[in-house]
Amino acid sequence: MAAVACYGLTKRYGSAPALSDVSLELPAGKIIGLLGPNGSGKTTFIKILAGLLKPTAGAVLIHGEEPGVRTKAMVSYLPERMVFDPGMRVSDCIELFRDFYGDFDERRAREMLSVLGVPVDGKLKTFSKGTREKVQLVLVMARRAKLYLLDEPIGGVDPAARDFILHTIVTAYEPGATVILSTHLIRDVEPILDGFVFLGSGSVIMSGDAETVRADTGKSLDELFREVFRCW
Repeated sequence: MAAVACYGLTKRYGSAPALSDVSLELPAGKIIGLLGPNGSGKTTFIKILAGLLKPTAGAVLIHGEEPGVRTKAMVSYLPERMVFDPGMRVSDCIELFRDFYGDFDERRAREMLSVLGVPVDGKLKTFSKGTREKVQLVLVMARRAKLYLLDEPIGGVDPAARDFILHTIVTAYEPGATVILSTHLIRDVEPILDGFVFLGSGSVIMSGDAETVRADTGKSLDELFREVFRCW
């Protein structure tokens, strides 16, 4: 069974299409890049998988289930923007995740935060943007989920923070789970990707296995992305 299966998935805001007739299957146990320019429909796609938006037409299944209460127990979602109040302490965020999610591994989260040198009694507003991003990512990755949805996890942070975030994604996600990572920073994420989806103007332009495409085209995903979207 595919981790995610979409059939004619369409989402419109009024008359403007954000997603148009998206049909694809994404395998379990892989890290998949959802790659496209800004405004290509990446966030809309992820929010539908997270159960935050309903499609206008078509269907999407997560491990055979339509998005709803059952899938929310399988999905760990990292939004593009910080969701915690800046006045919260890290320990407050940990308690919130512990209370909300039965699959949250508090020990794992505290260990990762300790490696980062993040004090759990510190307030988010006292941290740099990169550190706040790391805290939120650690909490999301500390869940024992089947599907991790990461919306622009490396956008707006410095290169050192990007390296840590990508390392955390690779080493912390649950074995056998699927990671869908949305970004337009292809060069940074390419080394960790098993598969990819190029999304443009709400439509799937290309998708497949990353290594196969590199072997067939002789190009990196970054080079292929620049070629495909040169005149977008």
